[in-house]
Amino acid sequence: MTMTKVENSTTDKPVASITPTGLKEHIDAGENVFILDTRSEGDFEEWHINGESVDIVNYPYFELLDGIPTDLHDELPKDQRITVLCAKGGSSEMIAEQLEKEGYDAEHLEHGMKGWARIYEYAELDVNDETTIAQYRRPSSGCLAYLVVSDGEAAVVDPLRAFADEYIQDVRTLGGELKYALDTHIHADHISGIRTVATRTDATTVLPEAAAARGVEYDEPYETVADDERLTLGDVEIEVIHTPGHTSGMTAYRINDILLTGDGLFTESVARPDLEDPEAAKDAARTLYESLTEKVLSLPDETVIAPAHFSDAATPNDDGTYTAKLGDLTERMDALTMDEDEFVEFIVADMPPHPANYEDIIAANLGQQAPDEQEAFELELGPNNCAASGEALTNE
Repeated sequence: MTMTKVENSTTDKPVASITPTGLKEHIDAGENVFILDTRSEGDFEEWHINGESVDIVNYPYFELLDGIPTDLHDELPKDQRITVLCAKGGSSEMIAEQLEKEGYDAEHLEHGMKGWARIYEYAELDVNDETTIAQYRRPSSGCLAYLVVSDGEAAVVDPLRAFADEYIQDVRTLGGELKYALDTHIHADHISGIRTVATRTDATTVLPEAAAARGVEYDEPYETVADDERLTLGDVEIEVIHTPGHTSGMTAYRINDILLTGDGLFTESVARPDLEDPEAAKDAARTLYESLTEKVLSLPDETVIAPAHFSDAATPNDDGTYTAKLGDLTERMDALTMDEDEFVEFIVADMPPHPANYEDIIAANLGQQAPDEQEAFELELGPNNCAASGEALTNE
């Protein structure tokens, strides 16, 4: 924990602050955390910090300028530290100071929710050979990416542009060189990092053939892969499995018994079918059903499903990763045992809000727009919302 001084303060007492990583560590450890989120109600409802041990209250900053209202006093703990947050960290610092003046134990979250969005976690999956497969987690949005390293060659799958340098550094640490930068589809929730990674290394940018057919306009060279093709990576092969439904180009990549499903199948849900063409959601849902039944569920039950996203409805493994054996998913996920008509009606009946700025994000990932680093980061703030309603799809 660090201490900072508030500018224009009437007291010399410093205001405590906590880094986003520090706050995440408290939450992961199951410690009781109380958060006062001072962003607008709309921003709060769109995305906020969750956790089993987290109590959170939303009270907009502009309603706190003249002091702490009585109704908020009733909700604030007297015997627990209060972590105040805002969008960037400035407003929360002033509110934390105000709380301290009124006798509360308060701190503010450094860099606010933008700082929270910078958290990126790395964990290696338990595989049965000498191949390293690492999963990257972005808690703020539920995005997952993967790094595969075999015999000195590496591939990054579904990388985020904001963290391109991390993949490159990790490959070096593992003693490899990047050979491929792959996407499973044209993403609607974050800015892809395949071109950035390829530009900074000698990696080849790879897109599914059907994804490129949506109208990719890259200035940089790229290659495409089609269903049933294979890419050689060190001592392993990456099998290409076209699984349309979420999008027309949705493609899974299989490495031994690990299936990187992109947005086709998650550990708590299946994909939503309306982000590419909302008017054709039912048709896309039928396509998704066919992909799941013919391409995914036909694989061995021991196949490990490693998705591109997780939601609040997902339960992490003991090591924090989000994977599940296909047989286990089939047993506990209602959607995987429905007939086609039931599946289609169920999936399209209760879809969540679209990801924030999804049309601009899709355009950027097609190469039709070119946001700079800061613009790209701003576009993807918020939850991914790429799954169908997760809570309704499992029978746990």
